[in-house]
Order: sequence, then structure tokens, then C-alpha cells
Amino acid sequence: MADLGIEEKPGHASPVVDNISSLSTELPDNVNDAGSREAFLASFTPEDNKAIMRKVDRRFLLLIGIMYLTKNIDYSNAANVKVLQVGEPSNILKELSMTANEYNWVQSIYFISYIIFEVPSNLLLKKMTPRIWQSRIMLTWGIVLACHAAIQGKQSYYALRFLLGLMEAGMFPGIAAQLCSWYRSDEMGRPIMWMFGFQNCSGIVGSLLAYGISYMNGLCGMSAWRWVYLLEGLYTILLAVVVYFVLPDYPKSPRSSKWLSPRAFTKTEVLRSLKDPRTYAFMINQVMVNLGGYGLSWYLPTITTNLGFAGLPRNQLLNIPPAAASVLAIIFAGNFLNRGYVTRPAFTQPIMAGMTVFFILLFTISSKAGIYVACVLSTMFYSVYFIPFWAWRSSTLQGMTGTAFTLAFQSSIGQLGGVIGPQLFQSKFAYNGYKTPFAICAAAIIVGWIANLCTWWLTRNVEWDVRRIRRLRIKAEKSGAVYAADDVQVYEERKFYGGLGKKDEVEVV
Repeated sequence: MADLGIEEKPGHASPVVDNISSLSTELPDNVNDAGSREAFLASFTPEDNKAIMRKVDRRFLLLIGIMYLTKNIDYSNAANVKVLQVGEPSNILKELSMTANEYNWVQSIYFISYIIFEVPSNLLLKKMTPRIWQSRIMLTWGIVLACHAAIQGKQSYYALRFLLGLMEAGMFPGIAAQLCSWYRSDEMGRPIMWMFGFQNCSGIVGSLLAYGISYMNGLCGMSAWRWVYLLEGLYTILLAVVVYFVLPDYPKSPRSSKWLSPRAFTKTEVLRSLKDPRTYAFMINQVMVNLGGYGLSWYLPTITTNLGFAGLPRNQLLNIPPAAASVLAIIFAGNFLNRGYVTRPAFTQPIMAGMTVFFILLFTISSKAGIYVACVLSTMFYSVYFIPFWAWRSSTLQGMTGTAFTLAFQSSIGQLGGVIGPQLFQSKFAYNGYKTPFAICAAAIIVGWIANLCTWWLTRNVEWDVRRIRRLRIKAEKSGAVYAADDVQVYEERKFYGGLGKKDEVEVV
């Protein structure tokens, strides 16, 4: 059992977890047939399984959470610095002689380069290993971010934002593809919960940083917004060093005790992904939801400042409740998904309903308190949506190249919402509290919901299979065993549904 990093101790009938720095994707040579494989896996106790996954969790969850937190602070800080010292000579708009509409391009340009370079970056991940490639991503984007402190005009600002998107491209789909080699599809909710939980802490941390750094305005002759970019860039550079030494690679890599068999670029897996209608269903869903969500998140600091509930610099603190509500909802969603009560697409339905309702309220009510509450809950529903979404997406990925390409392809196109969303909030719509842009965002959310339902239909069989296997694993664990009699069928899906109705499960299990 050394291939799974487990050492059998003399005198012990069952395997004892000794060193699980490696999780092989292959079985020992003598257990390749189905019966031996089942017997081999069944020899693990629930305690063995938990010990294995605890070690995997310890190596991944905190680190990828911090990485994703840092990424979101670094790309979203442009929204926070916009309202630092607003109305004063040291405000970024005044220093760079930019209008609000010109400033919207700061975010759109970032996403344009992100989209262009997302797929190439994720495919290079296969050649460079996750540890090297992710540390390169963080190092180069940290350098670019620190260089933002030297901006002298809008042209240099635009150029650096393009470079920032280029350097960050591939981080999220790269991590997601790597996690698919360490976690089963029904277990993906946990690492996704950690990533997005930390991501939404960025709203809290970013606002507190902006609030604190605002008091450095004028220090060493630099405006507060320049200090924000410099300090966050230097921190990201230091984190890149930590990632290089700590982030695991694949289960059988040298740093995980064994090398994962080299895989060549597989053209057939890319073509299979491009021909799969599920790829485009997920993609449309993500684009539309992101269009509404990115539009709101980009203008949230401006909206909360304009509501007038707090003056400078306490206006930054108004961005904390939306982030805090999102984190709490994400923790709940991750734990709920792990219990296998419903399929992932079924769980997204109340989330989509809540998102639609509160986005509609943003352009139909006039109460300042009501608008703020709608901002908090819209942000919460948007943020929590991607916990079941990405876990759901993982169940239909096929092959190493197919996984890397599909996640990068979908993520890159999905970021179109980040290009379009900020451009909706033009100054000409400010007179009525940006009701027109919010109406467009709400319409996009509704279209995304329709795409969500279509995607659910296309994946209904495999998702029911994921739920079924998850519940069988939970049941076996409660009885003191590890379930190994069956697994989710991705390449040849089981048919649980006939038309709109579900077949008798006995027929298909």
C-alpha cells in the first residue's frame, strides 16, 4: 500500500496511516481488476480515510484560501482607492485627471487581458507544475501591483492593469484543476468553500486596509492610494516565496513522494470539451451571473459612499457587512453540500431566486436603508452561488488536459462579465442612483438563471449519481466502513432519468 503513502505495520490486519504526503491516482499492480480494487479500497477504515484527507486538507486549504484572498484584494482594490480622500486633491481621480467613466476602464482592461491569457496559462501549468507556476503568477503580479504606486497618468494606469490581468491569468482555474486530482467530485465542496470563503474575506480585509492606510496619506510625499498599491504588492511578493516552498504539486509528484506519470497534451480531450454542450451551458451561466455580480462589486464602494451613512474615511467600513454576510453564507453552503441532502444544481435554485429578487430591488426602491440591505444580500447571494457551481462543474470534467483546458476556457469567457459590468455604471446614470445599470444586471441574472436550468437538465444524470455516491459514502462511514463498491460514472453516464421523470433507482444502481 506504499503507492497510497500508507505503511502496513507488523501485526496489524488493517492499514495504518503513516505517511500520506502522496495520494496515487493508480492502484498497486495486483489490484487493478475491479474485484481486487474493491477489496483493496474496502480495507481502509473511516479513520484511515479521514487521516488521509486531513493531511491533504492541511496542505491545501489554508494556503489556497490565503492565495485567493490575496488575489481578490489585489484586483479589487481599485474600487476602494477610488473613494480614498474623495473630493480632496490626493484622490486618485484628481491626481491622474480621470473622469469616473474613464476610471471604469481600469477594471475592464484588467479582465480583457485576463480573458486573453487564461487558457495559455492553464495549459502551461501542465508543463511547469502547480508550485512553480503559481509562485510565478504571484511573484509577477506582486511586482506589477507594487509598480502601481508610481503611476503618473491614466495611460500608465491602463497599461499596468493590462499587465496585472496577464500576470494573474490562470490562478483560479489552475488551483481548481489541481484540486480535481486530490479530491473526489462529491468532496469538492470543501476546498471550494475555503477558497470562496477567503475570497469574500477580501471585502473585509481590503476595506480595513484601505481605512488604515488612509491615515498614511502624505507620508513620504505619497498619497494614500499609492501606499495601498505598494504595500499590497510587497506582501504578494513575499507570499509568492511561501507558495514556492509550501504548495503541493500532484499526488504522485516528487514532492508528494512519487511522480505523477507524465501526461502529454491530449488534443482529443480538448476537442471533446469544445463539442460538449455542457461546456457552453456552464459558460453562459457564469458570464451572465458575473455580469451582474461584477457590476455590483465594482461600484459597491461608490454606492455605499454616496448613501451618506458615514464620512471619510469611515465610508470604507460600510463594505464590511456585505463581505461578512457572504463569508457566513459560504460556510453554511459548504457544510450543507457535504451532507448530500440535494444535488448541487437543486441547491443553486434558491440562491438564484434570492439573487434575482435583491438585484431587482436595487432599481425599484428609493430608501437608502433598503438599498444598502439589498446591496448586502445581493452580494451574499452572488458570492455563495459559486460554492455549489464549481463543485457541480467538477463532476463533468474528463482527463488531465481536458480538465485544465475546460476550466481555463470557461473561466476566461466567464470573465467577460468583469469587462462589461463596470462599463454599465456610466456617470449619466448617477442622477437616479444607477437604476438603469442595476436593471441590466438584474436582467443578466435572470438569463443566467435560465442557463442554470438548462445546465441542470444536461447534467441531471451525473449529478444524481454524485449525490447517490455521496450518501452511500456517508452511510458507510456511519457504520464504520469505507464505501468502495461503486463510483460516479463520468465517461459513460448512468441514466437515472427517462424524459422528465426519474427511473426507479434500483434499475440503475
